[in-house]
Amino acid sequence: MKLTIWGPRGSIPVSGSQYVRYGGDTTCIELETDTGETVILDAGTGIRALGNKMLKEGKSSFHFLLSHAHWDHILGFPFFKPLYRKNTKIHVHGCTYAQESVKGIFKASMKPPFFPVNMEDLAAELIFDEKCPKEFEFCGVHCSSILLNHPNHGYGFRLTENGRSVVFIPDNELSHPHPKGGSFDDYARFSEGADLLIHDAEYLPEEYEAYSKGWGHSVYLDTVRLAVEAGVKKLLLWHLNQDRYDDQMDDLFELAEKAVVKTGSDLACEMARTGRQIEV
Repeated sequence: MKLTIWGPRGSIPVSGSQYVRYGGDTTCIELETDTGETVILDAGTGIRALGNKMLKEGKSSFHFLLSHAHWDHILGFPFFKPLYRKNTKIHVHGCTYAQESVKGIFKASMKPPFFPVNMEDLAAELIFDEKCPKEFEFCGVHCSSILLNHPNHGYGFRLTENGRSVVFIPDNELSHPHPKGGSFDDYARFSEGADLLIHDAEYLPEEYEAYSKGWGHSVYLDTVRLAVEAGVKKLLLWHLNQDRYDDQMDDLFELAEKAVVKTGSDLACEMARTGRQIEV
């Protein structure tokens, strides 16, 4: 599997000279399977640039997973240009927890007065499979899911192909309970032995204690501990704070690296950034 980050930012897209190295688009990941299929994780603003690339490459078939329906994960969907091409086919797998359906979410986001084009007028063929099983398969990939510990819920996913696994838990609070969310141990078991863990690591401890407890996001120290206890090979720190500039992201990453060293683990750790490609 080959993973490309198109948007690592959380909450709202940002731009400016202070955000050049890490990028300002919100959550979107392209996952290319061993068989050449394209799996898209979330439709934040990063999906716009991904769509432009897909058109240039002549690709017209995609598989899609949505973790949840907060704005930063769906805002880019109407700007995914392959939607307006007749030869495009998009298979949407899984479902959300708190909302009616993925189809209903996208339809509501495009209805007046929010967007000028109705979902019914899209040229692409969208195929929705929303049976919500905990485990399912598509295009040779085995997918298992876990409820996010996050306001309004949603799902994290574990994608496995040919014995290699990517765990995607983009918005998740590890030290404060939300109704029906999992425990720290639940996420550790779900992530156990993964080749790559992508997990929310938005806050410094002092930020979390001062104003953000209960908002659905994690302190980087908790995320490092999760990765170490789960025995994952690589950790990708996710959900970059909209107010954290590039130099401040460097500082947070340095702190995370020190936390890893302190555990004595050989865990590989890096901060998510737009354009980063990872072979799994």
